Amino acid sequence: MKRKPLLLFAFPFLILSILAGERVATFLLGTYPASPTAWWIWLELRPLSTMLWQQVNLWLGGSMAVDAAILAAVSIVCWMACHTKRSAFPFLANHVALILAGLMIAVGTHSETASTIAAFTSPRGLPYSLAIDFTLKNSLVLLLGTVACAYCHIAFLAEARDRSVRAIRILALQRDL
Repeated sequence: MKRKPLLLFAFPFLILSILAGERVATFLLGTYPASPTAWWIWLELRPLSTMLWQQVNLWLGGSMAVDAAILAAVSIVCWMACHTKRSAFPFLANHVALILAGLMIAVGTHSETASTIAAFTSPRGLPYSLAIDFTLKNSLVLLLGTVACAYCHIAFLAEARDRSVRAIRILALQRDL
């Protein structure tokens, strides 16, 4: 199996486009507040990204230009990481995107650990509970992230197997010569 950089970049691109789409929708709402399409897009993307961007805007001073520059820089870094040969950077890009998606979902749905929705007991016997909103959209994003990470693992292991087979054949040829 040959590693396909476009497939490795697909999930980080999805997460970055959700973040960028929410920023663009927010900008359009400021420019055209009566547009029903801008409101619809913003309301669809808001649960996945707004709470995260509120924190980012608080830290950076609320500049849309800085937000766009950050998204562009992260996109370029992820694209370059997914095109590197024989490295673990695609793992890093996909796994960071999955962690970011999980964080966005947890923060965006106001997840808390002090609810009575799902109670667990830790190995030491301390009870705690966790509430996360697993809507269809959130579950689909997490499922796509898990599939993207699995593809990274499969592609990397297939390349490692091919390299080891090639190394064994080279050693056999050297021995025969």
